[in-house]
Amino acid sequence: MRVLLDTNIVIFLLIDIDSLSDDVKGVVFDYDNTLCISVESLRELIVIYRNKRLLNKVWKSSDSMIDDLTEKFNILVLPLKEEHMRTYSNLQINDSQEHFDPSDHVIISHAITERMPLISSDHKFQFYRNQGLDLIYNIR
Repeated sequence: MRVLLDTNIVIFLLIDIDSLSDDVKGVVFDYDNTLCISVESLRELIVIYRNKRLLNKVWKSSDSMIDDLTEKFNILVLPLKEEHMRTYSNLQINDSQEHFDPSDHVIISHAITERMPLISSDHKFQFYRNQGLDLIYNIR
C-alpha cells in the first residue's frame, strides 16, 4: 500500500521516532508499504532546514537531507500535477478551527486525489475526512 506522510511525520521519523504511535510505526515499518511525501512536504522541510530549526543539527546541507529521505528511508517524493491543484481549488477549508495553512491544504489535496492514506499528527486534518481524506491519525 502507498501511504502519504505529512511533514510532521517525516520529522518524527527522522529525528524523534518516539513521537510516532505504535499504530503509525506499524504502517511505516511495514516494508510492504511504500512511503511517499508530496513535493510540498519536501519544500517545507527545506524551509525548516534553511531557518536553522531542527534538521540542520542532523545534516550539513539540505541536499544531504534529501538524499537520506530518498535513499536511506526509501521515501518517494511525489510531484504535484494539475489534478492535485484542481482538488486543492475545490477543497472546503476548515474555517471553524482556523486551519488556513496552504501547505497543509496542498498535502491533503494530494492525498485525496491519489486516494492514498495520509498519516499526520495534525488534529485539524480530521475535518477533511468527509471530503475523501483517508487519515491515519498519529496520537502522540
